[in-house]
Amino acid sequence: MLRKLVDYKKLDRELATLLIETYPDGYGDNDIIAFRNAKGDFIEAVEIQTPETLYLVKISKSLSDFISNFEDSIEKELEITEEAVLEEAEAKEIESEFNSHDEADEESNQD
Repeated sequence: MLRKLVDYKKLDRELATLLIETYPDGYGDNDIIAFRNAKGDFIEAVEIQTPETLYLVKISKSLSDFISNFEDSIEKELEITEEAVLEEAEAKEIESEFNSHDEADEESNQD
């Protein structure tokens, strides 16, 4: 079996999809393979496998930053969405109260 070391930024669509399918909830400490390359650089990677090739996908600080920022972005987006839903509910309640007052006024004017 062929082995390849590849940076996550250089994954094609098929391999990126395979990476997500392999680690749908993210990767943990037990999934990380750590080693030194020929230059003596410390490398951390996770494995993905196709029938022909075993890929070691390099993990870098930018991947960690991306994941961290992504989680922060999702949390902020959820907060904004919750606020928008609450504001919309309040607006509907005010509109409903306004409409019920108008209907009451119309009924008293008809009498």
